[in-house]
Amino acid sequence: MLKFGSGMEALSRYLEKACRRYGLEERVDQTLPARGEPGESGGHLPSAQLDAAWQRAARIFQDGEVVQGIVTGWNRGGLLVRWDEMQGFVPASQLKDAPVFVGEDDSRDEKLAHWVGEELSLKVIELDRGRNRLVFSERATIWGPKDGERLLSQIAPGEVRRGFVSNLCDFGVFVDLGGVDGLVHISELSWGRVNHPRELVAIGQEIKVFVLNVDQESRRIALSLKRLHPDPWTVVDQKYHLGQIIPATITNVVDFGAFARIEDGLEGLVHISELAEAPLSHPSEVVHPGDQVQVRVLRIDSANHRLGLSMRQAVPQLAEDSELEGAALEAESSVSPGAFGQ
Repeated sequence: MLKFGSGMEALSRYLEKACRRYGLEERVDQTLPARGEPGESGGHLPSAQLDAAWQRAARIFQDGEVVQGIVTGWNRGGLLVRWDEMQGFVPASQLKDAPVFVGEDDSRDEKLAHWVGEELSLKVIELDRGRNRLVFSERATIWGPKDGERLLSQIAPGEVRRGFVSNLCDFGVFVDLGGVDGLVHISELSWGRVNHPRELVAIGQEIKVFVLNVDQESRRIALSLKRLHPDPWTVVDQKYHLGQIIPATITNVVDFGAFARIEDGLEGLVHISELAEAPLSHPSEVVHPGDQVQVRVLRIDSANHRLGLSMRQAVPQLAEDSELEGAALEAESSVSPGAFGQ
């Protein structure tokens, strides 16, 4: 639904100015779509006039023509625009300066409201008369008319491409590769744990991506950021050794111990018996998520993606005693049975 926040008077002035400039006599409250859905178009036009408008829209869609539209309102997904007696929709991700939504509705409304009354250069990217949908893009105006088709015919799995982050959502990152967007699923952002894509990238940022899969028929491109780097478990044996003391970050605390991250994609378990010298009822008595600690590497099992770590043995004196004890045991085991009593 179209929204007007606390800036209603300012928005009304924007719309009045825009209507005078473009000869739009409709009232502000008539800028809503016919059925209240994004992209619904032409609900008030006579049949013959509506047919002609859809034909013009189909022609500019086919030709990749750039047209001018005026922003008349907004909803949760983007902007409502008036073009050639029709109303269309511009998704927020299709704006050149796409807003980043972090908070609730008030933040979203505030960031979208300032476009009201502005004139945008646009291209049609989706046209479906059966569903009464007319969707525009401002970003598409920077593409050539055949850039998307050319890219789809050339791009192949295994390639590394450059692109610009066009949108962020809970499940991943959309990247504009030059006429076609690809998706980096959240599981492909990092070898480590990612709660939300905004932790790693921002809208408008230029990034390199690895092409996982291309579906030309559906125009879908699967991308990856993490595949640009080796899986840390494949090199853990070369980077770390038993007895090594290294910094780590506590990521999770459970009844039987705490998990600690030594680098992105590499986490190990500090068993409750290895957290402290004194007995503990629960690991939360000594550690919490986010704590920076020192750990000693006890076990490395790269095949099963497991690391055994110790905080107790990372204490300098205890670590030294443990190393001496280990060296003594190793030396004792190397002595031959007949070495004594000769």
